[in-house]
Amino acid sequence: MSLTSRTAPSASATAASWSIDGSSNGVRFEDAAARLARLPSPLPDGRSDLTPVFTNGRLRPRLDPTATARPAAVLVLVFRDPAGAARLILTERPDYDGHHGGQVSFPGGKAEAGDSDASATALREAAEEVGLDPLAAGVRVVGRLDEVFIPVSDFRITPILAVAERAPDLQADPIEVARILTPPVDAFLPTASIALVERTINGWPIRYGGFTIEGLHVWGATARILGQLGAILDAGAYRGAG
Repeated sequence: MSLTSRTAPSASATAASWSIDGSSNGVRFEDAAARLARLPSPLPDGRSDLTPVFTNGRLRPRLDPTATARPAAVLVLVFRDPAGAARLILTERPDYDGHHGGQVSFPGGKAEAGDSDASATALREAAEEVGLDPLAAGVRVVGRLDEVFIPVSDFRITPILAVAERAPDLQADPIEVARILTPPVDAFLPTASIALVERTINGWPIRYGGFTIEGLHVWGATARILGQLGAILDAGAYRGAG
């Protein structure tokens, strides 16, 4: 497996220009929440280099849901940290013998019979995995991002987008979560650095991009969701929006 890092904005990317305490690199929570409160339609695509492709000339791997795909949801929660910056909640999974062991993901999971909708699934899973108390943190669901299909586990994931007025008090479930990560959202803007990886999976040579967060490579469905969030938060995505 080879891994290289590079910084390369998408063709339509325009760097954001928000600031935190005089810095030109951060995104303030107020700015992020205001943009997420009026999502563009259609939603902008994330970076194409986050999508896996075959390196031997074949068509890209299947990313459209199968007829048997099971519903699931994840919580994409943007919250205010003590300095006023916009941050996200991600989790590192324990390293186990399975499809997603050791990977970085959003809090979330499969839909249960008692869930009224995808938002209920995402909030329930976040409460179970990281101890999120929506009322205490002032969580408000503002919409959803494009559905993402995971072929290896046959799940179709609905990313539920929400904002929290206060930094949540989080506690990891030791069975489901090895570590909680709270990176700033500007780490996922279209101008952010990504790492390109080439590897062989089940005999197929594949290349995909991902973000590096606290020494972890964030790739796959999580990276694609983060890429779309970054595209929405980018200033260029809101040109002409009313």
